[in-house]
Amino acid sequence: MAELRNYQSQVGSATRADIDEGLRAYMLKVYNLMALGLVITGVAAIGMAMLATTSDPSLAVATLPNGKMLTGLGAALYGSPLRWVVMLAPLALVFFLSFRIDKMSVAAAQTTFWVYAALVGVSLSSIFLVFTSQSIVQTFFITAASFGALSLWGYTTKRDLTGMGSFLIMGLFGLIIAMIVNIFLASPMMQFVISGVGVLIFAGLTAYDTQKIKEMYFEGDDVLVAGRKAIMGALTLYLDFINLFTFLLQFLGNRE
Repeated sequence: MAELRNYQSQVGSATRADIDEGLRAYMLKVYNLMALGLVITGVAAIGMAMLATTSDPSLAVATLPNGKMLTGLGAALYGSPLRWVVMLAPLALVFFLSFRIDKMSVAAAQTTFWVYAALVGVSLSSIFLVFTSQSIVQTFFITAASFGALSLWGYTTKRDLTGMGSFLIMGLFGLIIAMIVNIFLASPMMQFVISGVGVLIFAGLTAYDTQKIKEMYFEGDDVLVAGRKAIMGALTLYLDFINLFTFLLQFLGNRE
């Protein structure tokens, strides 16, 4: 009997080790996909900002109040109805990926994620017209450190964050409504409050989403299902990071 119990203990330990190894590999894939998405976004944002602005007056077609000179591409991108396409295209694509991923191959879903990340970069390129490059870089690294700490806590904590997550999601809907209202009000004070609440909401969602992604792991998943889960997990954390960064930039960014 003692030998049987010892054998069962050894089998259980081996199974637990296999699960832990599989979970680590799964989470590493999620973080790698998210990181590559951020790299694509950064390259697209910097590249578009360079194409949209110029220091040569002979190439400028418009000049902003802060002295930034726009090329023809920049004037079309930031000063024409095209800006609405640039703003709404990423939103349309993220909804498409969320609703269609169950019918997509891993390669197609991954490619859609890369395209989405590039479109977000094009949309975010406008921050280089408003904030100094140094403050953008500083805010990015502060966001990365904060995100890493929050995600690590969400991964390691034994506390169930479901209740907190439900509260944060309700708060997110309220935040979106407030942002839409402030488009028409253009209130600096309301924008300040929105930014503060946004930082708190996405800080909490980073921990909650990490725990949720971890709990989605199942060692019995086939390659296709596991790949889809990793992509959706990466997309979720990517959105948390981007939103945390943009809201922090409202506080920490130095304007041109």
